[in-house]
Amino acid sequence: MWKPANPPAPGTQPNTPAKNPAQATPVAAPAMETSRPTAPVSEPIPAPANRNAVLNTQEQATIGKSLVIKGEVTGSESLYIDGKVEGSINLPGNRVTVGRNGQVSANINAREVVVLGKVRGNLNASDRVDIRNEGSLTGDVVAQRISIEDGAFFKGGIDIRKPGQKIEGKEPVSIESSQAVGARA
Repeated sequence: MWKPANPPAPGTQPNTPAKNPAQATPVAAPAMETSRPTAPVSEPIPAPANRNAVLNTQEQATIGKSLVIKGEVTGSESLYIDGKVEGSINLPGNRVTVGRNGQVSANINAREVVVLGKVRGNLNASDRVDIRNEGSLTGDVVAQRISIEDGAFFKGGIDIRKPGQKIEGKEPVSIESSQAVGARA
């Protein structure tokens, strides 16, 4: 029979030791029972992540401020660059975002490119290019859509392509600008 390490204090019920063995048995059973509800309880936690995955359809990798990458970046997820990248970035079907601290010296091939930092290289986007007001792009752009905010810097050519349009032998019409597009107020 089980004996408590400390004897019961006077005035306690005499069946207290009897409750402890009885409690030991139910504790083992609820532990098994709690493992069953644990799965449903833990399922809602991944469920929002799955819902976000359905909404975003992709995850995003990040290159932090202190990272420097030289070479070819390829993959099948979106990328946020806040560090330095030199070489080439090939992420077709995904978004590449160059953050405010990002410095990229590379040609970028992606579905969508957002420039908040500094990019030197050509951009080839199957959907759109977005140069935000603090962004700087020196290079040519090939995309279906382009957006250049007031205060952004752009120097290069623009080739707007319709969906499915292939490169022809003709030279693309380009718009050259050596000054910032739009003045900062």
